Amino acid sequence: MKLSEFRFDLPQSLIALYPSENRGESRLMVVNRKTKQIEHKMFSDIINYFEDGDVMVTNNTKVFPARLFGQKEKTGAKIEVFLLRELNREHRLWDVLVDPARKIRVGNKLYFGDSDLVAEVIDNTTSRGRTIRFLYDGDHDALMKAIHELGETPLPDEIRFKRKVETSDEERYQTIYAEHVGAVAAPTAGLHFNKIIMKRMELKGVAFTPLTLHVGLGTFRQVDVEDLTKHKTDSENFFIPEETCKLVNDGIDTNKRICAIGTTALKALESSVSADGHLKPIEGWTDKFIFPPYDFRIPNALLTNFHLPESILIMMTSAFGGYELIKEAYEIAIKEKYKFFSYGDAMLII
Repeated sequence: MKLSEFRFDLPQSLIALYPSENRGESRLMVVNRKTKQIEHKMFSDIINYFEDGDVMVTNNTKVFPARLFGQKEKTGAKIEVFLLRELNREHRLWDVLVDPARKIRVGNKLYFGDSDLVAEVIDNTTSRGRTIRFLYDGDHDALMKAIHELGETPLPDEIRFKRKVETSDEERYQTIYAEHVGAVAAPTAGLHFNKIIMKRMELKGVAFTPLTLHVGLGTFRQVDVEDLTKHKTDSENFFIPEETCKLVNDGIDTNKRICAIGTTALKALESSVSADGHLKPIEGWTDKFIFPPYDFRIPNALLTNFHLPESILIMMTSAFGGYELIKEAYEIAIKEKYKFFSYGDAMLII
């Protein structure tokens, strides 16, 4: 397919700048692939679509405050450093994006706040990319503590350019089951769940089981080629434990509903499929790019948010729900004023 086939007019007013007042109170569009029916519900109604033995696969990655603000040595010029991933723990090397890139060169030292956190630029990777080494006396835990104290919740540009990052974002831009630190963006479909909804589903016999995929900026990177077969995504680190494989595979064998909570969980599941169509335990990296047409092997349901035009996330959603059906659903969503993007409303595809 072509990039232009995922272009549509999205009113800026429909991009949610804040989450619903309480978790679980957003709207939910339910899209049935078989009947083509589209229903309008509230998120708490999700319990009605799952039964005993069904499996919900969560992504338990935890967002860290990846955006740091500081200044260059000597000139004092203000700079922004976005931490992408740790390259080497022992040598404190990180892959980062910098802004303004033209002012930040190899050999520069960068100072953050009034603390003793300092970094040295040691390599150029892309036009905005750099490799930095933190010059810090404490151990790794102390370094991460300093980053957490100085860093800012990494809200997407579409939100932070329209309002300031607030204290509440630290909690709301995080799922309630987040566990393993490593994401620079939240797996946003999971933001809708609260403890009450999860407990009600568990009492009904629905199993929640985790995998970990540390969401990187590649998830949101703009696609700049018309031919989607030529787009390359950034690799993301992921881990699928044996216990999750057992629950998912038992569900597959008994024809239960296997629901990926979010496109990141969807991507991870489809990145570790055995020859007989079952899920395999794995720890590694995936650069899988899913767009229509695609034959999904593991999940048969998907919970996701409403995504931006031309994003790889709407391409994945369209691959799962069917291009024409999802196109129709998005036209209805805009007409019905559903909220889009990270803090927006939810879509359940069954």
